[in-house]
Amino acid sequence: MKTTIAILATLALALTAPAAPPAPTASPKGTQIYQPDWENIARHYQCPQWFQDAKFGIFIHWGVYSVPGLYNEWYSRKMYERRAPEYSAHRRYFGPHDKFGYKDFIPLFKAEKFDATEWATLFKEAGARYIVPVAEHHDGFSMYDSDHNPWNAVKMGPKRDIIGQLKTAAEKAGLIFGLSSHRLENSWFFNSALGHNTDVEADKDKKIGLYGYRIKTLHERLKKFDYPDYVGEDFLKHTRELIDKYQPQLIWFDWTVNSIQPWFNQFLAYYYNNAHDWGKGVVVNTKQGYPNNIQISDMERGRSAVLLKHPWQTDTSVGTRSWGYVKGERNKPPKQLIHDLIDIVSKNGNLLLNIGPKPDGTIDEKQKAVLLAIGQWLKTNGEAIYETRPWIKYGEGPTKGASGTFSDGRATTYTPEDLRFTTKGNTLYVLALAWNDTLRIKSLDKKTIVGAKLLDATLLGSTQKLQWEQTDQSLNITLPKEKPCEHAYVIKLRFDQKVGAHIPSEAVDIPFHQGE
Repeated sequence: MKTTIAILATLALALTAPAAPPAPTASPKGTQIYQPDWENIARHYQCPQWFQDAKFGIFIHWGVYSVPGLYNEWYSRKMYERRAPEYSAHRRYFGPHDKFGYKDFIPLFKAEKFDATEWATLFKEAGARYIVPVAEHHDGFSMYDSDHNPWNAVKMGPKRDIIGQLKTAAEKAGLIFGLSSHRLENSWFFNSALGHNTDVEADKDKKIGLYGYRIKTLHERLKKFDYPDYVGEDFLKHTRELIDKYQPQLIWFDWTVNSIQPWFNQFLAYYYNNAHDWGKGVVVNTKQGYPNNIQISDMERGRSAVLLKHPWQTDTSVGTRSWGYVKGERNKPPKQLIHDLIDIVSKNGNLLLNIGPKPDGTIDEKQKAVLLAIGQWLKTNGEAIYETRPWIKYGEGPTKGASGTFSDGRATTYTPEDLRFTTKGNTLYVLALAWNDTLRIKSLDKKTIVGAKLLDATLLGSTQKLQWEQTDQSLNITLPKEKPCEHAYVIKLRFDQKVGAHIPSEAVDIPFHQGE
């Protein structure tokens, strides 16, 4: 009897006791399809179609660092480095570092003219399909309503949930909403302020604040980071908050996440399990350290030299000096960025193009003009970009252009022989990077397209009928005298079947920026 009573008591306790907390990687609904190991994630994860279709997104670096508007977005760190020009500039313009530190820019960051709907309308006009605002940069100031970080845009500065407002406006405009987090770098970002008279000096304990933990983590000789557990745990806590509050469909990370793989693997599983519950495809971007079949690799300010097997992305900026707003910025011309977009898409990539708004929330007119020029080109030629996939080769021509990270400083000068290819169904798009009266496509000679019949050829943006001739050396197309647009031109070739399907693809899987 006592045994029966004990069993019943135990059962009653089990029924009334609170449920055990979910595993760290399970979604709030308890979904645990994804586990924090690469083999498991690779079995389940697929790059979502929306990302492969979108091709073009807008990156937004906006924060307290836009207030001084000097040098670049690393001003917040460099202003404390005694040998850096930012150090003396700060003293000259704002005063001694112990009297006016980085935190003192926050009240000046008012964002009084910020209009999320106006931004979303501009990005839509620019032809973007997704946006990625920076939720938190290295400086430790959150641009969202954070429960974990009191240094945020709701409690200070703008006193608005910038990320939340951008999400609402973006999705209303039909744009996919993503965000980026650079919080991991905050743990060491203000180290240069230690050891001399600054406002950072008085707060050096492990209790994180605006200025991070200020730990010495970088082994200069090996160029590797060695983060203590509490930094990884802090990263995971804040990143899960972004997922729970904003449900982004893309999260972009800077380079150092390679150093926190155990925590980052937990993040991946948690994010992907949540996305399963949302019924949405999501993307994680990293620069190094992770395989290309569990996330989407990102190449900073550069391009791939080859056609890649897995979807990938370039992040670069309209401005050449800074990611955030700076006075006297030198902006890239639309032609350079359109050519980059074409080359990247032909190699199975996306372009994430950054702008740096002013501290009042307005977007610089020169950067706005660049975006609108890209949008105008896409209105004419967008069908050769959006929803396309790579052909059996990315292109032809003598000009290769710069490749690799940080290689986009100078524009590539292309010739009329430089062509890029994209496909959609039975259509092959030939994107000419320079104009000529006659277009010669060597990759489409008679031998190459055996078994496929060319039905018609049109020039996007033109109503004139094209004359074409196929020879043993090339497909020759006579173009009209009048250009349909500027910068680059698209010939739409429609066949009765997929062209060249019998030829092995040249796509490769090169971990072009994967760390050890």
